[in-house]
Amino acid sequence: MNNNVLKTSAVLLTLSMALTTGSALAKPASTTQNNSAQHSVASAGQQVFTIEINGTALTDTGYQLPGGKEPLIPLRAMAEALGFKLEWNSKTKSVELSQGNIFTTVKTGEDRYVINRMYTPLGTAPVLKGDKLYVPASFASEVLHQSVSVKGASILIHTDIQDQEAVIDTGVITSVYQDESGKYKSVQIQGAGTDGIILTVGPDTVFKSADGGTLAFTDLHIGMTVQATHSMISTFSLPPQTPTYSITVLDQKKQADLLGTAGNVEEVLKDADGGISFRLKGDPLTGLSQSEIVLRLAADTEVVNGKGEAIESSSLVKGAKVIGFYTPMMTKSLPPIGTAVKIVVQPAQP
Repeated sequence: MNNNVLKTSAVLLTLSMALTTGSALAKPASTTQNNSAQHSVASAGQQVFTIEINGTALTDTGYQLPGGKEPLIPLRAMAEALGFKLEWNSKTKSVELSQGNIFTTVKTGEDRYVINRMYTPLGTAPVLKGDKLYVPASFASEVLHQSVSVKGASILIHTDIQDQEAVIDTGVITSVYQDESGKYKSVQIQGAGTDGIILTVGPDTVFKSADGGTLAFTDLHIGMTVQATHSMISTFSLPPQTPTYSITVLDQKKQADLLGTAGNVEEVLKDADGGISFRLKGDPLTGLSQSEIVLRLAADTEVVNGKGEAIESSSLVKGAKVIGFYTPMMTKSLPPIGTAVKIVVQPAQP
């Protein structure tokens, strides 16, 4: 990857910890340093806080209620200073923040900050005061991953712009997601549910095949083994989410209609000819997938670990945590019987 592109991408993606991928940061508009000219929101008993972003003071101030856990800061002023676009929904009293493919939602009175379909509490709910929505100062650090410090009656928000090295991970896709608006796209690998990692996809993410051919996001399907180059930065959610530079499909053979089930091996069966099958019970990965299925191992069934590396089929034992991928060709029995295309054996729980 071009070093300049990577350096730029790292800067752009610093904000994506909870918002998927990043975009360019805008410098705050020049404002007065004269505190007396700033707009104060405090009333009796409330402490006023000035706010600086990268050394430039905002016109709007923050405040802290008596006994409050932390100061509250004006969402719009802060976010716009960082280059975000905001849309106010008067019906739900919520704000959508976006920048490029970065997207999150903040709702008045709810200590649940939406980060890529996940909810993260901060201990303080957003407050609507007059015509402005205020969020806890930790929103800037925990959600936007800025450096935040409080010195006396000043809140200092600093964007740490540093060169970031890319991380390369491999794994099997268990989920491919795109919301209705098309603003948010993601791919989950190395596990299902709260396991693994979510690769957030932006307009600059490159998709390709192992031979260098060009692919599109719509070419990705569950069951594919991929190599992802992504940011070192990730969210604190489960699973963690990280901005992604490129995704390379490593499989030579691709099958778009695979189904999948993530769960535990209930029993392992061997027939008279030495054939192996196992009963898998767990969570279906798609609408047509099964919660319980018997999967036969064929000569070309791949058995891999969470990173997509080949392992011995002897690891398929009763109680093993696995993700089974199979075709829609199944018997009508209960549970249905199908042929495994790929089996991912997850690490044993400590």
